[in-house]
Amino acid sequence: MTEPLTPDRLLRVDLSTRSVTSERVPKPWLRKFIGGKGLGARYLYDELAPGTDPLGPENVVLFMLGPLTGVLPGDARYAAVTKSPLTGTFLDSYGGGEFPAVLAGALDDHIGVLVEGEASEPLRLDIESGDATLEPSDNWGEDTVSTAESHDGAVACIGPAGEGRVAYATIASDAGEHHAGRGGAGAVLGAKRLKTVVARGDPPTGLETLRERYEERYESDAATGWHRASGTVESIDFADAVGALAAEGWQQRGVDDVDAVGIEAVREHATERERPDDAAPGDFRIETDTGESVPRGGTAMSLGAGLGIDEFDAVVELGALCDDLGIDLISAGSAVAWTIRASEDGILDRKIDFGDPVGARRLLQEIATRDTPLGDVLAEGIDAAAHRFGGRELVPTVKAMALPAYDPRGAPSMALAYATSDRGACHRRALPIENEVFEDGWTPERVATAVAEEQDRRAVLWSLVLDDFVAPVFSDLGAEWLAAAGVVPDTDLRTVGERIWTLTRLFNVREGFDRADDALPPSLAGDDGIDPESFETTLDRYYEVREWTADGRPTRTLLDRVGLDNVDRNGLNGLPVQSDI
Repeated sequence: MTEPLTPDRLLRVDLSTRSVTSERVPKPWLRKFIGGKGLGARYLYDELAPGTDPLGPENVVLFMLGPLTGVLPGDARYAAVTKSPLTGTFLDSYGGGEFPAVLAGALDDHIGVLVEGEASEPLRLDIESGDATLEPSDNWGEDTVSTAESHDGAVACIGPAGEGRVAYATIASDAGEHHAGRGGAGAVLGAKRLKTVVARGDPPTGLETLRERYEERYESDAATGWHRASGTVESIDFADAVGALAAEGWQQRGVDDVDAVGIEAVREHATERERPDDAAPGDFRIETDTGESVPRGGTAMSLGAGLGIDEFDAVVELGALCDDLGIDLISAGSAVAWTIRASEDGILDRKIDFGDPVGARRLLQEIATRDTPLGDVLAEGIDAAAHRFGGRELVPTVKAMALPAYDPRGAPSMALAYATSDRGACHRRALPIENEVFEDGWTPERVATAVAEEQDRRAVLWSLVLDDFVAPVFSDLGAEWLAAAGVVPDTDLRTVGERIWTLTRLFNVREGFDRADDALPPSLAGDDGIDPESFETTLDRYYEVREWTADGRPTRTLLDRVGLDNVDRNGLNGLPVQSDI
């Protein structure tokens, strides 16, 4: 069994001085934070002063890999870690495909790239043989597909939305097939004038026997079948079936004909399932009869059900437009839905309706290019638009991030998952709805424990930067893989996950976030919604499970227990001890 090279260095790219240096990652950090989310969080906490402008030169963007990226089964991933221009919180967002695997080979013994400063002109970063160079970019103004196709190598880039600093712009990889999507990492690159990252190299190899064994586990997993059949579009059918599909700007739960944009539509329109013989589990592409990729579940939910559009081709086209422009389709779809509702209520004078793909397309383009007054305001997010015009109650957000279309009024545990997510409203930190709708007895204590445990588990898996689809077969959180590669964490992996989640909370507390920000959107309360008193009780239980104070601050006792006692506490104004809870 060949062991892969375990990376232990970081490339630091200063755009202001156009310099690239290689530095060794502190050994304790590798043992305590692994890579990906965890190591990225440790660097971000160390590099940024409290109150750093997300779009200023002092902010950094980290392209972080795990110690086994390119070797693990599943689709390779990278983590984009930065301070979010949308929420002001810690941000980790993930992109997949060819780019991260090639990046792992191109970086050689480096586990990531830290980008700082601000260029005076648009630049391209070329990475090969463990080194990098900066060159002028000829692609400024182009979409993500055109940009990627103009380069020889694996490409990550921003589109017009990133160039325009849209607060929810993405970083696209593989010609827009994959995106580090939520929270606006693309806007940070746009502010830095870094258009493109091009990686050249052969993906790492090794641990083939172990990989084959895990691939066999994946092939026999129950979720593999529906993934092969429809990608993630199954999500909309599931949410509709359990009464948790937000539709038409959160005015309805469920749609009249989910088959029009869900699994049945995929079966009708899919013409090709491309999966090379040597592809990893999960690494395949389903095409429609128009030549586009089948939309992800979030596309069907946000741009289909969320906008009242039941034409499959129209949903596919809107999703492809967001991919080309480099814009988060959940936030963008929510901005369009907010505009429709605001127009219906007389807050705005805009002729656009639910079920209007032409109007939605026009508004999405205005947001990405910021070439109209309305598009310019919406590019800052729903909260910014509501602050300018009114209509705060129309479409829900948490920490300024629009909710995905899993409606917590149909699964109350999702309210806690959204409220306590470290990057704003997000279903990728914990998804308790998958169990809650099938089981009774979800008390506040059970919800709090389930959400906290899943957040910790995912924090570990995303420090390996593991493909979500193969994660269920990693019941030991990757311990077997780390041992095979000679990576020895300083404690058990569940504690590592808790440590990482605590660190991102410390970052957010340092930025001024507290219990008031872990709030239930008022529009989701009421007779047919979440009971505010029950939510507050559940939040209390969650803070107790976390060993945080009643206002959501980690205690010194907790930091000592999870090994964060030596983290700089500047800006935390004195952490309380456990007895102060």
